[in-house]
Amino acid sequence: MSQRQVSTVYEMLDLPSVNGQQFVDLFNTIDAPNAEITLTSVPYEAPEDTSQICDFIKVKIKGSEGKSNGGTFPTMGIVGRLGAQQAQPHRIGLVSDADGSIVALASALKLLELDAAGGQLKGDVIITTHIATHVSITPHDPVDFMGMPVSSETMNQYEVDAEMDAILSVDTSKGNSIIKRRGIAISPTAKEGYLLRVSPDLVRLLEYATGMPANTFPITTQDITPYDNGVYHFNSIMQPHVATTAPVVGLAITARSVVPGCDTGASYESELTDATVFAVEVAKQFTWNKAQFFNTDEYESLVGMYGKLTQLQG
Repeated sequence: MSQRQVSTVYEMLDLPSVNGQQFVDLFNTIDAPNAEITLTSVPYEAPEDTSQICDFIKVKIKGSEGKSNGGTFPTMGIVGRLGAQQAQPHRIGLVSDADGSIVALASALKLLELDAAGGQLKGDVIITTHIATHVSITPHDPVDFMGMPVSSETMNQYEVDAEMDAILSVDTSKGNSIIKRRGIAISPTAKEGYLLRVSPDLVRLLEYATGMPANTFPITTQDITPYDNGVYHFNSIMQPHVATTAPVVGLAITARSVVPGCDTGASYESELTDATVFAVEVAKQFTWNKAQFFNTDEYESLVGMYGKLTQLQG
């Protein structure tokens, strides 16, 4: 289980003074032999308060036969997508928007502990997210959104790694009227402008992780286009797609009611634990070539018939 890792991350992110260095220090205490942990701090971008700092965290755990060791097994990417963990001074404490980062950081903690105990995966795993505490609250329908410390493009710059062969993008998705179930759900696979079928392998792993029938959620062409192009987006969960050739699947934390991402007291431990268990299992299976995000033959057939759709990424 991953309840302890989720609780540890949650309590740290709930502190008013939280920053990225605190997580780097935590991860380094684990002494995982195959880990590389980096922190990059960048100034906020207008219209947010440019005196503030956004911390980007990257955890790379090298696989026994992954690219970092000259092997051929694939690299899994887990991206914790969000605006910010807190909305100081408008709110006190952790907001619902933080869920994606909780899952990413808890997954990193779990995998680092596994590596330290001798459980090295076959391929590499790269986990990224960011930490920010001072953002605005943006009007949005049906509920207000958290502001973003930097642009989506800047987030992709630091959170999408060219070595990732597949990406699981984790984001709270409770502020909508589309998904009306409490739990976690996955999206269809997006790859270079194409919306492909929901991965059967990921459906299987989702059902194993939750013990329930898999929940999925719809995405549209709009959702896989750049966030700042002026058209409506469900949220930013699919934005890593615009910065990669790798397949991207969204992992959403959902609710039966419409819950604003900018409010506190709205993160649910059971769902965060399920999402962390799922993310870790996907990392294990994908880096071992036991699970795939899409069918290569089907994708190549589509491209052969209809051409490339990469214009949707830019």
